[in-house]
Amino acid sequence: MVVEILNEIRKLNERELLSYWVKGEYEEAETYWKLAERAREIGLPEEVVNTFKRLGDESKGHGDELYKIYRENYGEELVEVDIPNVESLNVLGKFWKVEDLEDVLQVAMESEKLAETIYCKLAEETKNQRLREVYLTLADVERGHYESLKKLAIKMGVNEG
Repeated sequence: MVVEILNEIRKLNERELLSYWVKGEYEEAETYWKLAERAREIGLPEEVVNTFKRLGDESKGHGDELYKIYRENYGEELVEVDIPNVESLNVLGKFWKVEDLEDVLQVAMESEKLAETIYCKLAEETKNQRLREVYLTLADVERGHYESLKKLAIKMGVNEG
């Protein structure tokens, strides 16, 4: 499924691509906030709750940054792009069905690694220098998200794969 999504993303023009990532970052933020709520509901340590909340807040910030660039170039209204968000795929559903922190952290780390890879690839492919810099920054941030999740996994005694 990821390969299909990547192939669809490559077909997007710059406006559609920006719109896709704005919405994707906001969806990722919502996912992490819901994970934080769920972690609190099932009594996981506060550090787990706080990590998910912080990652959600950071994702919203990334969405805001991309949306600012979008508005400067294309106006307020995002275009509709019918491609699933690669970062939120499967993460939330797994946590709601099972209370398995190890599985959730593993999927979330994989999603962050995938997002980092995609942002790097998009940075290589875009001709827009400002967008290239944003994509490289976002790749670094996604790498940071991965590292945060990995540290949490280690601290919680979870085998991070």
